[in-house]
Parts: sequence; structure tokens; C-alpha cells
Amino acid sequence: MRILLLPLLAFAAPAAAAPDTSEIERALRDPATAERVDRSLSALTDALLDLKVGAVKAALEGRKADPSEQALTVRDIERSQGRDPEAIRRHVREAGPALANGMNALADALPAMSRAMGDIEKAIERAAANMPDPTYPKR
Repeated sequence: MRILLLPLLAFAAPAAAAPDTSEIERALRDPATAERVDRSLSALTDALLDLKVGAVKAALEGRKADPSEQALTVRDIERSQGRDPEAIRRHVREAGPALANGMNALADALPAMSRAMGDIEKAIERAAANMPDPTYPKR
């Protein structure tokens, strides 16, 4: 589940440096945002399960895919290995409440992240100001 929050962190990190994070906090707390992310994850899961990988599988095995393998999908491979691809879809759908909780936790942490980003920026500026000038004559 934690890996699902990485895109949210990527979205929030650049904006965390901005002094006013209230708009981002509102978006993260908005149930409609969580619903859109949840629907997107479901659509991505379906797209991944329907991805045709027969030719890639054959190439990895050092051979050319026969016509029946051309249509082989991730869903087919999951079934052939005794796993239920629908269980994967259900698991992603059931992650919605945890996703919303994670977004709320991220919204709670956003002010502290913003302050930390500001502190990092100041520390980098101080470090850069103390760097020797490469054009300064050496003695």
C-alpha cells in the first residue's frame, strides 16, 4: 500500500516548498480527489492485467512467439500460475479507504514538509555562499 502513496509524494514535494500549502492540503483531503486516484489505480490495474506480453515472454526464452502466444496477457499468465487476477483487482479496489487515510496523513504532514524544504533551501544557500571561488587567485 505504501508504494501507492509515492505518486502523491511526487505531486506534493515540489509544491511543499511553496509557502502556502493550503490548496494542496484541501485537494489531498477532498474525498473526490481520493475517488479519482482510486478510479485511476483501478484503470491502471486493468490496463496492466490486459497488457500483451506473449512476445516478450518468448523473447526472454530466446525464441519467437507463435501466433497463440501473441495474445497472451498478464491476466493469462496470472491464471496459468494459479493466481486469481480478479483478486488483484479486488485488492486495489479495497485499498480506497487506506488511500484516503494516506492522503489525509500526507496533508497533515505537508506543513512540516514545507518548513523542512525551506530549511533545506536555506542550508544549501549557506553552503553555496561558503564555497571557495574557483576564479580566485591561488597563492
